[in-house]
Amino acid sequence: MFIPFFLIWVIFNGQLTAEIAAFGVVIAGVMYWFLCRFLNYSPRYDLFLWRKAPLLAQYMLTLVWEILKANLSVFRLIYTAEYELEPAVVHFKTDLRTTFARVLLANSITLTPGTITVALSGSEYTVHCLDKELAEGISSSVFVKLLKKIET
Repeated sequence: MFIPFFLIWVIFNGQLTAEIAAFGVVIAGVMYWFLCRFLNYSPRYDLFLWRKAPLLAQYMLTLVWEILKANLSVFRLIYTAEYELEPAVVHFKTDLRTTFARVLLANSITLTPGTITVALSGSEYTVHCLDKELAEGISSSVFVKLLKKIET
């Protein structure tokens, strides 16, 4: 997180001089210390993110792709007069171990059009779907598979 703080400092200043860089290093250091001291952040988490960066990038690309597919699906459901929507509330559990993975899954479900995570309690999810068709395979989705890879 030190490097992103420093880069944000440089970007907001609009130029890079020795003085701006020196102040940036100090300010980024203080911000990083604050994160570690008061928000339970640790350098180990930075190492985790660095090692998992390729998988996280793959996850983000998959999320964008699934959002696009869901947009088309919801568009088809809404504008097809011959099909009547059947909303559904789905309950399922996952075997994701970390809070990070469980929350990321809940947010990904909510970001995908036609579904919204209503509740997350431990590893149990409650998801409202615009149509029961959108609920199929939600507990074993591509998101869950990628998050299991990220956790290992």
